[in-house]
Amino acid sequence: MTHNGDDATLVRGPGVPDLRTAPGGTDSPPPPDPVADEPPHELPLDRNQAILEAAKQVGALLKRKGHLFALAGSVAAYAHGGEKNLQHDVDFAIRPEDAEAVAATLREAGLTVYTPPEDWLIKATCFGQPVDVIFELAHRPVGADMLERAEELSVDSVRMPVLAPTDLLWSLLAAFSEHHCDFGAVLPIARALREKVDWERVRGECGDEPMPAAFFFLLERLNVI
Repeated sequence: MTHNGDDATLVRGPGVPDLRTAPGGTDSPPPPDPVADEPPHELPLDRNQAILEAAKQVGALLKRKGHLFALAGSVAAYAHGGEKNLQHDVDFAIRPEDAEAVAATLREAGLTVYTPPEDWLIKATCFGQPVDVIFELAHRPVGADMLERAEELSVDSVRMPVLAPTDLLWSLLAAFSEHHCDFGAVLPIARALREKVDWERVRGECGDEPMPAAFFFLLERLNVI
């Protein structure tokens, strides 16, 4: 994940207060800065709250422009009642065909937006926090059906669509592989949302992939499901 690396200035986009931007090109990540990891003075020192502020700002922008999207990842889990233990960044899910329009919306608001080597997302920074705008979850394109199942929830007082619990847990489990298998990060989310998730649907969607199967074994042994 990248952080906003330029000396930032505060600007006001239309209807969006105090968005933090970086000067320079928009198609490549900002250059490194020795103070990049210092929290902005306008934000709380607590990293979790800083991530929430970024989620609220970007979610409000996407809502205002009428984009079809849903909050995903650890912030979505928190919105559904999970722990406030936010992991590194903010994740939003969009359809592949909307990526260009969403990127334009974020740029118009003054955010730094760039395309990483991975071809399934675009990245931005808001309030110095990384924002991943994802159009492919677990090697599957995000579809309108998933986004239309999203539930509108309050995210620290800002209402926005949030991936439904079943879709959220599927996206986390189906992403497990030999190279990415952090059960410790997903287990608290599974515990917190277990009564809201259609586990049989998640199991069926994951098929016989070994890493999700191993996680299901763990959930059963711990009496989570």
